[in-house]
Amino acid sequence: MSLAEFAAAAADFPEPFRLLVRDSVASTNDEVRALAQGGAADGLIVLAGQQTAGRGRRGAAWFAPAGESLAFSILVRPTAAKALWPRLALVAGLAAAEALETFGLQAGIKWPNDVWLSQRKVAGILVEAGTDFAIVGIGLNVSTTDFPPELAATATSLQLETGRDISRAEVLAALVSRFSRRHLQIDHDFDAVVAAVRLRCVLTGKCVSLTTAGGPRSGKVDGIAAGGELLLHTAGGLERLIQADEVRLLSP
Repeated sequence: MSLAEFAAAAADFPEPFRLLVRDSVASTNDEVRALAQGGAADGLIVLAGQQTAGRGRRGAAWFAPAGESLAFSILVRPTAAKALWPRLALVAGLAAAEALETFGLQAGIKWPNDVWLSQRKVAGILVEAGTDFAIVGIGLNVSTTDFPPELAATATSLQLETGRDISRAEVLAALVSRFSRRHLQIDHDFDAVVAAVRLRCVLTGKCVSLTTAGGPRSGKVDGIAAGGELLLHTAGGLERLIQADEVRLLSP
């Protein structure tokens, strides 16, 4: 990892974002949590050259070979009501999708926290809340070309999709630029976020199964509601889901 490359990109980050690079950490989310509890200010970004215990939703391990991906977490101290903080996953996914589109890619959003290219996952979002702060963790596959067998059919990278070697620092800069604007919209102008997500939603019209806090659900996705909820037609009627731990597409 070229520290100079990332330092140059970080010099142009919008306020208040600033970058702290670690060679190796267990988890960037855990690193940011400790710094936040120590009083770190809004906008701190911790990027790791390597994560030894990176995780996705439900504690699943996140595959991120050193030098081939972006693994970073953003400290946010929202002024919006805490009930709106779950929207950060959606705005982070949108920011990632918009950033990838600047490289000529067509990105999709798999509600609530994945970004797809060509029907395969290229990025995942993990939002965790503290008492007065939130952590937005992002993992994005940049130059990986060899995935483990269990991921080979469902994961992709920027290099696989473009055939080009794209700078991780450039991708990070593009994503932070979009996130700097989008994360402010969780409590005002959220309709603009929802409209942009709807254009990229890969689940609309599809049959899915979900794992939620209230138990498993299955049905057909009717789209994204005004508050960012997933609209799901189930056997019991139309449901609005705020969050889900796992969303699987079902065969027609």
